[in-house]
Order: sequence, then structure tokens, then C-alpha cells
Amino acid sequence: MRYLDPIGACRNLWRHRELIIRLTVQEVLQRYRGSYLGAVWSFITPILMLSVYAFVFSVVFQARWSEAASTQRPGEFALTLFAGLIAFGVFSEAVNRAPSIVLNTPNFVKKVVFPLQVLPVVAVGSAVVNSLVSSMILAVASLVLLHRVSPTLVLLPLAYLPLVLLTLGLTWFLASLGVYVRDISQAIGFVTQVLFFLSPIFYPVSAVPVHLQFVLHLNPLTAILDGFRRTMLWGTTPAWASWAALTLGTAIVAQLGYAWFMQTKSGFADVV
Repeated sequence: MRYLDPIGACRNLWRHRELIIRLTVQEVLQRYRGSYLGAVWSFITPILMLSVYAFVFSVVFQARWSEAASTQRPGEFALTLFAGLIAFGVFSEAVNRAPSIVLNTPNFVKKVVFPLQVLPVVAVGSAVVNSLVSSMILAVASLVLLHRVSPTLVLLPLAYLPLVLLTLGLTWFLASLGVYVRDISQAIGFVTQVLFFLSPIFYPVSAVPVHLQFVLHLNPLTAILDGFRRTMLWGTTPAWASWAALTLGTAIVAQLGYAWFMQTKSGFADVV
């Protein structure tokens, strides 16, 4: 297929960068339009959720992320959990929306000149922007509860890279498939729920029986979540070999998703 050209794909998206930025900002603002507090809710919600996690898991359950740790500061488990939820939230928000992205914009489909391939990019970009607010709150909470800020926080863009590539590739693919197979929305909701429990969000991989740990390692989100925690909380650099392999693999997913979308979008107008 002629769209299996990563350089060409990047050039295509770069050419429409102003449109992508404008639509992403519009979508982020639209989420809170009409509410009294507006975008302030993007700060209030994660703060409240983090407070609830800290109380439930640190005070009520007194949970530990690792039994090997002899001492654990109050709230440390909640912060570890929250870091995983930030990454998974980007993935689930965009992927769950993907099947209806094109269907919800029939006016764009009818416009021959409109680059439909930017719609999944906008959906992922909006999810990333919202997650950055939660990331800032996590950094502040780490300073308050743990009395430190991870020195590797500057490497957070590297943790985001495979997450964005994976999510973008799947969003392109599902946005196209959702036009032709309307039932895909129901299936994706179920799949993301399963992935939520098969990803080490509430528990470490070491808590799973050894003979079943391979199931979690088949899930690319496992390594992505680990990368977020390393950079945001634990102050350790990514496992570079694993990160490089993961980034390459997710880049291939992104390229295939883009190629599928571009190859099939010519038939959207006949179906929508």
C-alpha cells in the first residue's frame, strides 16, 4: 500500500498541524463549556480522585505496592496507582471514542478537501492534554506526600511516546472500522474493561503467579505503565532496550493504523 511510508505520514500530519492544534484546543475547551467552573474541573477531578485513592488504599487497606519495601510513606501506593491510571486513561479515552469519531462528524466526511486523518490525532491529543494536568497534580502530590519530585520527570515525554503511538495507531484503525461495522463500539468497551484488569494498574506484575505473568507481558500497556512510574515516581530511567523495542513496535502499529485509515477513507461518504 502506498501509505506505508512513515516519512510521508509525518509530512501529511505536519502539513495540517495548525488544523490539528486548533481542533484539539477546541475539543479540550468544549468538554467544560457551559459549566460554571469551566476548565477548573480538569484540576478538581483528579485532585479529588487522588485524595480518595490515598484514603482508601493507604488508610483503609494499608496497601503496599511491593512487599519487599520495609517502609512506605503514606499515600505512596495511591500515587503509584494514580500514575498507572494516567497512562491507561489516555489509552481508554481515545480508543473508546475511536469507532464513532468519523460517524459523529458527517459534515467533514462530505467535504472532499477535509483531511479526515486528523480526527483521530485530535482525539488522542485531547486525551494527552487532559492527562498532563493529572501529571502535574501527581508531581505536586509526590512533593507533598513523599517530600520529593522524581529527577527523571524530565524524561516523561519518552514515556508518553510509545503510549501515543500505540493509541494513535489503534484509534486510526478503529475509527475506520467503526464506519463499516457499527457494533465495534460495544466490543471495544468490553475489551478496554478487560485490559483494565489485565494491566498492572492496581497491582504489580510480581503479584501475579509466575506461570501467568507472560499474559501481562503480552500486553504492551504493561511496559508503558512501568515507564510512567519509573519517570514520574521512582526516579529511574527507562529500561532503554525494552523502551526502544516498545517504541519501534508501537510505531509500526501507528503506521499500519494510518495506512488502513487512508486506504479505506475513500468509502466513508458512501456509508455515513
